[in-house]
Amino acid sequence: MHLNRVVVLGMALAVAGFAVATIGRKGDAAASEPNAATATITEMENASVTADRAGDPSFIEKNYAENFSGGTSFGNWETKQSILADMKDSKNNKTNSEEISELSVRLYGDTAIATYKSTYDSTYHGGHRARTILTTDTFARQNGSWKQVASHSSELMK
Repeated sequence: MHLNRVVVLGMALAVAGFAVATIGRKGDAAASEPNAATATITEMENASVTADRAGDPSFIEKNYAENFSGGTSFGNWETKQSILADMKDSKNNKTNSEEISELSVRLYGDTAIATYKSTYDSTYHGGHRARTILTTDTFARQNGSWKQVASHSSELMK
């Protein structure tokens, strides 16, 4: 009888140890998930700058939600479709230089907010534009991947 209790107690301890180890691993994965999401959004913001400088619309096609909405520092509303049309008109629209700084990413479940300062020099609809802006980008996780759903910029007054 005593041996049965020892065997049962030993099995109970083994099961408890397995449960604690499994919970610990899940906890570690959950803890690393925000870090991975922050890294993904950071990578997307930097890749967006690279795509702008190269005039490459594939970044927008892949990473912007179909119903993307953006407010520019010039008071214009943009959609994914209008941005793609402008990028395809490389004669009248071109990014000469662009860089971002002070990038910060905050997560709210399946939503992320990125804020940063951007300095650029470009041609837009045939006119020269150069300024420094503050931007807030909003991302949503859709079907397992992050999509930019909104953006808003305002000119940084010197």
